[in-house]
Amino acid sequence: MDKLTAGTSAAVGSSRERMIRAAYELFEQRGFEKTTVDDIAARAGVGRTTFFRAFATKEDVIFPDHDSLVASVRERLAAATPSAALVAVTEAARLVLLHYLAEGDLARSRYRLTSNVPALRAREISGQRQYQRTFLAFIRTWMTDEMGGGEGADLRAELMADAVVTAHNHVLRQWLRSRTTTPEADFDVAMRAVVALFAPRPPAGAQAGESDHQLRVPEQWLPLLVRIEDYPELASQVIELERIRSRAADQPDWRDGR
Repeated sequence: MDKLTAGTSAAVGSSRERMIRAAYELFEQRGFEKTTVDDIAARAGVGRTTFFRAFATKEDVIFPDHDSLVASVRERLAAATPSAALVAVTEAARLVLLHYLAEGDLARSRYRLTSNVPALRAREISGQRQYQRTFLAFIRTWMTDEMGGGEGADLRAELMADAVVTAHNHVLRQWLRSRTTTPEADFDVAMRAVVALFAPRPPAGAQAGESDHQLRVPEQWLPLLVRIEDYPELASQVIELERIRSRAADQPDWRDGR
């Protein structure tokens, strides 16, 4: 890369960052609805053309890295070997959490905005569904190829993908609300609970003393597991997912309706 190209790239990156910061400052001061693209461009010291080269809409400034984050999740999952699928799921979700933690006050400002502006909340929910679909595609393939699929496999895959996103969002919200100072450790525990929940079930014909809620866990997964009781705030969500999964297992005709 020559000096001119490097300089241009740095300028573009710098102007993009200025626009993001300017937008958040204005949204906090004036409110989202009362802030215009012209206001953001003026505060950042750029023109409208520069703004629209970086962002298609005003809403895009709130989620500037969403597409690249989803792409990073896909890449991490695509690089996984079958034996390390669950590790890949955990690490892919961790990529997203670490990004938001690195944003610091910007992430907290986004949280305030999405909590109070319905249009932004809808956009955030749509983004979360993208993550869910990305995890679902990977988990469904893994369950089919490595666990033999079987009755209810599509439902189990969808429940697990939902649980991954739920665990991530739960930990992130706790941090955004200043209810924890150890979000990375909390995330590790939450994801272990997800892994424990979706480990393979005992085979048919298990001994009477073997409860339907006991787990048969491959040895290589043991480091990922934790008792759900060790994370009480997540336990109620996890237990409800387990009840749904147990009911589904008793209904062999249940199919994915899409």
